[in-house]
Amino acid sequence: MSRTFLYSGSFDPVTNGHVDVLAQALDLADRVVVAIGVHPGKKPLFDFDERVEMIRETVEALGVDQARVDVVAFSDLVVEAARRVGAVAIVRGLRDGTDLDYEMQMAGMNGAMAPTIRTLFLPASPGVRHITATLVRQIAAMGGDVRPFAPESVARRLAERARSAS
Repeated sequence: MSRTFLYSGSFDPVTNGHVDVLAQALDLADRVVVAIGVHPGKKPLFDFDERVEMIRETVEALGVDQARVDVVAFSDLVVEAARRVGAVAIVRGLRDGTDLDYEMQMAGMNGAMAPTIRTLFLPASPGVRHITATLVRQIAAMGGDVRPFAPESVARRLAERARSAS
C-alpha cells in the first residue's frame, strides 16, 4: 500500500523552512502532495503556476524523484483536498509553541471532519525555525538578500521581482 501525505500551505514563496518540512515528510511517505491554497480574496506575490515551478525546482534540487511529489491547488477545506488525493495524513510544520497552539486547534477540527486522516506535526529544524514566507517577502521587497532563507531559484525570482518593482 502506498502512503500519501498532503502538505498544504500558500508557499508564497517556498522557503527553506518549507523545504525542511517537505524533506522530512518524504522520509516518511511514499508520495507527498503539496497543496497550494488558492483563495480569490488574496493577492499572492507569485501566481499559482509560478509557485508550482518553484516547488518543482526545489524538489529537483533535493534530488528527489519527481514522481514522489505532486502539486495541486485547493480552495476548499484541507481535509477535502486530502480526501481527493487519497492522503492518509496532513503534514504541518511547527516552528514554535505559537504554531503548536494554532495547529492543535486545526488538527482537532480536521480530525472531527475526517477522522481517518491524521495530522502529523513535523518540527522545523533549528536552522530554519525562524523563517517565514512573510519575512522573506518583506526582506526581498526591501532589497535584502534572501538566499539564506529560500532555495536559490526562489531567491533569484524574488530578486527579479524586487528589481522590476523599483
